Amino acid sequence: MKPKRTKNEKIRGIQAVLEKHRRFDFRYIPLIGHWVMPDRTFAYRQRGIDRFLTGFWRTVLKIFTRPLFWIAYGGIHVDGKKNLKAIGKSGAISVCNHFNYLDTLLVRTAAGHFRTFHTMAPWNNKTGFGGHIIRHGGMWPFSKDREATRNLLSEMERQLKKGKIVNFYAEQVMWTNYQKPRPMKDGAFHYAVKYQVPVLPIFCTFKRSKRGHLRRVHVHILPAIYADDTLAKPERIRDMLTRAEEEWKECYEKAYGMPLMYL
Repeated sequence: MKPKRTKNEKIRGIQAVLEKHRRFDFRYIPLIGHWVMPDRTFAYRQRGIDRFLTGFWRTVLKIFTRPLFWIAYGGIHVDGKKNLKAIGKSGAISVCNHFNYLDTLLVRTAAGHFRTFHTMAPWNNKTGFGGHIIRHGGMWPFSKDREATRNLLSEMERQLKKGKIVNFYAEQVMWTNYQKPRPMKDGAFHYAVKYQVPVLPIFCTFKRSKRGHLRRVHVHILPAIYADDTLAKPERIRDMLTRAEEEWKECYEKAYGMPLMYL
């Protein structure tokens, strides 16, 4: 009789099948909990009491993130802070690999709890207390509502001009504890070109325990990528995406000591 597979083993099996078929953007994790599609009333720009609550929750997250990750995963290590300093006070679009429910906290720790905003899918706009924290923690859900989208892009432009960093998970979906970089979609690079800001690639590497659990996370801030203005806009977007993927690949190979190869 075969031993029963653990949850992590089942997940790795699913990821292996998807990797073989190059279905890197397939969402295998079912949606959990109730959520609401943002409409024109969604407060992307925080004012009044909402602004106070945003400051409160960002402060709470800053205080408790590192102790939380030390207890849960054995710590967070940030490499490449010089690359963050190199962009100075410029706004930027960051792209980070999406492998954990809490990886926004990793980006916050690396790039600044009060400097970063985080885009997310509409179904992450949860109801209840968890949704309250998400909405006041600097997370912006996309929406199918045109007016909501206009409000989001207006606030994105405003914050980028103020020198903030807007984070995208350009792989589009989360693959739990998946170590390899996956191909990115061009949305983040479209906005970088549109708002004339650099792209800051961030890649997280980590160890896995014998049972497949996450351990000792390293957040690598990689050199910023600037658009080549000699190219046409579509080529500029594709060029930035290609260079970001190459930086992820080099980081992966250096950190794990092996070439990037897919099944």
